[in-house]
Formats: sequence, structure tokens, C-alpha cells
Amino acid sequence: MRFIDEAKILVKAGKGGRGCVSFRREKFVPKGGPDGGSGGKGGDVYFLASNKLLTLYDFRLKRVYQAENGQPGMGSQKDGRAGKDLVIEVPVGTLIYEIKDEEQGKEVLLADLAKNGEKFLIARGGRGGKGNMYFKTPTNQAPRYAQPGLPGEEKRLRLELKLIADVGLLGLPNAGKSTFLSAISAARPKIAPYPFTTLVPNLGVIADDLGRKMVIADIPGLIEGAHLGQGLGHRFLKHVERTRFLVHILSIEDVDLDNIAQGFDLINKELEKFDPVLAKKQQIKVINKIDLLSKEDLSILKNKYPELFFISALHGDGIEELLSAMWKKL
Repeated sequence: MRFIDEAKILVKAGKGGRGCVSFRREKFVPKGGPDGGSGGKGGDVYFLASNKLLTLYDFRLKRVYQAENGQPGMGSQKDGRAGKDLVIEVPVGTLIYEIKDEEQGKEVLLADLAKNGEKFLIARGGRGGKGNMYFKTPTNQAPRYAQPGLPGEEKRLRLELKLIADVGLLGLPNAGKSTFLSAISAARPKIAPYPFTTLVPNLGVIADDLGRKMVIADIPGLIEGAHLGQGLGHRFLKHVERTRFLVHILSIEDVDLDNIAQGFDLINKELEKFDPVLAKKQQIKVINKIDLLSKEDLSILKNKYPELFFISALHGDGIEELLSAMWKKL
């Protein structure tokens, strides 16, 4: 299934049923009074956050969602049946925006469904019309009119999915994040030696001996100017927001061995420009592809930078130590 993190849809609540114009007609009661019942209320539209869904892909296939209309009223003072509510399931982490002006990009955030089972009323069904029995007065004993049902609310929406993961993997393109994720979890992301291999976030899940689970999101490689939308920019920085902490991975190929710490500054600056709060998230800093170093150089770097983790995601070196630190941080 393709990963889709945005979709635009139209939702329509049900229309209320029309009221009934009817008169009591029974044997020996030639001039019975009005007995038209009211129409039923139109169905409401709800969104429900569900762990069963991982993407918004289905909303690219179906764009219009409509609740059931209320049934019309009937004679003998019988009201019409209310329309069934429509419950639309979305992935946990879905934000729902109402589009006010698409051309000018005006929209309003209506809901942030961040918990499994969270439910939100998005559009109310229309009220049913009253039947003619409600319009009888001393001066009008036989009203021949009833109310029409009112239309339900109709809204154009933009759905946006922000992944909810415990850990976010950050790094420059080709840092080896996907290789690391595939090495520690059941995830099988596309892996190749060129930038922007990961065009969508990948999720991996690992479990320890105690049955605890850790959900890890491999965020696509970020470049300078990402906060402005360059490269894969804004589209993926948003997925970092919900993680509990970050694992920042750099390839040994992309750093100055005399000042490795400086290599982490590029992405950290992009995080700060995008969202200062995001930049303050705790990080575990990792240098990958140590298999390209000599044992002597690696020993020198480990002594010089004891706060960093040195791994080879390809060969598995240093993975256990890093995972241990991640579990402790979690």
C-alpha cells in the first residue's frame, strides 16, 4: 500500500426528512384532524481514529462521503426514521482541516485525532420538518402544509497525517537510516546508495524481552533549506513533531573527522527554523558506516567523542549498544 499523508474530501451530513401532510380518515370520523408526522433527522458524520489504518490512501480513491437522509413523516402521527450516522475511520495522528478558501489557502483546524478510539463530530445532520399536525390552531383546523427537512452540514476537508512514532530517525540523504531500520525491525524499506531513496516515511516496530514495543519512523533525508520546503522539506518535517525523541544519524562520509559534532548542526538548524520546540527534542547522535574506517581511526574517534554512538548498520556493529540507549531513553 502506498503511503499517503494528505487527502482532500467532501463530507455531507444527511438531509432531514420532510414533514407529512395527512388527515385522520377513519370510519365514522368523516372530518378527522391533521395527523401528519415529522420527518426524521439526517445522519451526522463522525471521524474515528483507528490503529487499523496506517495511511490516507483510501481517501484518494473515494472523495465524497455522505450520511443517510432522514425519512419523511407519515400519517397516523408517525415520525420518519432518523438517518444513520456515518463514521469515517482515519489513522491515528490525522489532523482535519476545513477548507474555507482553496484559492487563498484559508483553512481552519477542526480536530487532531491523536489517540486510538478518539471520535469527533464533523458535520451535523439536518433537522426533520414538522408534519401538519403541529400547525393546527383554533383558526386553522385543517392545515395543508408541513415543513421541508433542513439540509445537513456540508464541508470540504483536508486530511493530514502526522505519524505517531516513539522515535524519529533523522539524517542527511544516504545516511543509512533505512539500512538501520531494516537491521533492527521487520520493516523492509527500499535501500540504495543514492540520495532520496526514502520518499515516504517508513515505520518499523521492535519489541524487547518484556514485550514492550518501540515504533520507529524513518523520516526521509533532509537537506539545507528543508524548512522552506526544499528537497522533501515541510512534507516530512511535520512527522518529526509527534516523536518522543530523535535518533540523528550521519554517515562518516559526510563529516569532518576533525570536527564531527559540527556535522549535526545542519539538520538541527533546519529543525529550529521549522519549529523551535522541535529543535529542543532530545537526540541520540549516531555516526554510521564505521566499516569505512580503520580500527585505529575508529578508536581515536570513540575516545574523542564519548557522547556519540558509532555503528555500521550494514554489518551490525554497535547496534546493540545503540538499541540499549534507545530503550533507556524511551
